Amino acid sequence: MSQSLTASIPQNMIAESILRFFRGKNIVVTGGSGLIGRQIVRRLTEAGAFLRSVSLDDIQVEAQVEYVKGDLCDFDFCRRVVKDMDCVFHVAGIKGSIEVTKTQPASFLVPLLMMNTNILEACRVNKVDRVVYTSSIGAYSSAEVFKEHDRDEEGPPMDMFPGWAKRMAELQVRAYQIQYGLHHYAVVRPCNVYGPGDNFDPDNAMVIPTLLRRIYAKEDPVTIWGDGTSVRDFAYSRDVADGVILALYHGTSGGYVNLGSGIGYTIRELVETLQKIVPFRAEFDATKPNGFPRRVMDISLAKDLLGYHPKVSLMEGLRYTWDWYVEHHDEYLKRQNYFAAS
Repeated sequence: MSQSLTASIPQNMIAESILRFFRGKNIVVTGGSGLIGRQIVRRLTEAGAFLRSVSLDDIQVEAQVEYVKGDLCDFDFCRRVVKDMDCVFHVAGIKGSIEVTKTQPASFLVPLLMMNTNILEACRVNKVDRVVYTSSIGAYSSAEVFKEHDRDEEGPPMDMFPGWAKRMAELQVRAYQIQYGLHHYAVVRPCNVYGPGDNFDPDNAMVIPTLLRRIYAKEDPVTIWGDGTSVRDFAYSRDVADGVILALYHGTSGGYVNLGSGIGYTIRELVETLQKIVPFRAEFDATKPNGFPRRVMDISLAKDLLGYHPKVSLMEGLRYTWDWYVEHHDEYLKRQNYFAAS
């Protein structure tokens, strides 16, 4: 992201007194070159922390950050990388379209279970003081509005295989809280997050990066599945990153906290907003499935508990993301691809 765009994004969700807490701290961000992770890395580097970013990507975003390439499925590696750290932000995950979720479930389930189990246990063994784990809206059972409640879910997660993997890590954190009193281990569930560093792989990207890629490729018209009435909660990555930082600082009271925009946008509204940024023709194919009719997060708990107040509008966030993508349209080739043939 250019300096001008970075400067134009509202910066004041996190109080200076909280940012001072991180000054001089040794911090690991798993997935620190990814969508949410790079925003956490940038924010805490600016706050004066010493950052180590860990992933399998060949991407380095900040010059003053230590980038370590390694596999979180390796427990010995995890133990080494979090040793002597004050805080760990476990943001690394696997992001892909609904189609790859259905056709390649093992590519989600197995590495997610391994990396989550390993990094959280490595933090416990190394006595890391504060940890936050980034789960997902997909861990929820099916609903239209998602609100935190007792962790006894009523049914299976919406995103079956990755959702179960996410829930198991949440249960691991809960077990640590019960047995070891690790109440500074926090959990957040973000919604549909977008922004610079998103997964733009044409084979498995989600809705916003897919639209941006197809617009950039000058498809005419851009054909969109469904009639455009499905409602989603889209949150800009910088806002969510701030929420993750606030969750590590304040804790999440032994449970999990939603991080989203709290606003429902139809897919048609999303397309119309994009058309105001970069003109293109769109065509909705109502013969194709819409997906879930409505998926929106209630963020009232995050507001009350964390002081989480999203700052970036959908229009602003899409403009920042589009401008970034034009300059970095091939960055996805440097990302670890869990869905490549093996």
